[in-house]
Amino acid sequence: MEQNSDGSLSQVGHVVLVLSGKGGVGKSTITTELALALRHAGKKVGILDVDLCGPSIPRMLSVGRPDVHQCDSGWVPVYTDAQKSLALMSIGFLLEDPDEAVVWRGPKKTALIGQFVSDVAWGELDVLLVDTPPGTSDEHLAVLENLKKHRVDGAVLVTTPQAVSTGDVRREITFCKKTGVRILGIIENMSGFVCPHCSECSNIFSKGGGEELAELTGSVFLGSVPLDPLLSASIEAGTDFTQSFATSATFSSISSISQVLLNSLQRV
Repeated sequence: MEQNSDGSLSQVGHVVLVLSGKGGVGKSTITTELALALRHAGKKVGILDVDLCGPSIPRMLSVGRPDVHQCDSGWVPVYTDAQKSLALMSIGFLLEDPDEAVVWRGPKKTALIGQFVSDVAWGELDVLLVDTPPGTSDEHLAVLENLKKHRVDGAVLVTTPQAVSTGDVRREITFCKKTGVRILGIIENMSGFVCPHCSECSNIFSKGGGEELAELTGSVFLGSVPLDPLLSASIEAGTDFTQSFATSATFSSISSISQVLLNSLQRV
């Protein structure tokens, strides 16, 4: 058994939930890129992937399916780099078959989330990002219930520009208010398409829905991230976009959002 004196969340500086009102808005992509941008800024970051039915972050970070080890303090997270600056825990590491469907009722999901919150030896982290499933379900309530003994700094809400998405995020805002979760801000993902040839950004869907929603609800607008083929290819290959394309406008957007988030966390 590995020896590790660090216990669960005792050395975690900030805990941030990443929420979306519906699936397909790129929430896990935003979680991954925020984590990489924060690491790029010199922070030690963790990702707790509680999207139990769709654990995609291990693939996005290209960590494969390593064995999860135990130490005196609990499960040891999987580190994506030798410096141990980015840690990850996901149900994807616990499934025998990566194509296996997680067909669980609420109580079993709640129990695993409880273990993820209390039994992972994160050690010293500046920020822990909690990637949640879409909507407002048992998993969200289980996360909040288990985090009661720790401080949750707030939530980042991810939307796309269209009204059908921002409408669902309105309900997510209501959920946050009912459960007492501070809204750290809204991110508009897929905000335009960056041409891979000339780098011009075209509005395929629409633009500004996230910013408009932030104004209407009195929330902070953290920024927008365009559809970028380079980012998509990076996610598919599991490479670090922040290192590969550090001069791109998309990286600039992600980096700016992470800095605004950090500034907000420092004021909590």
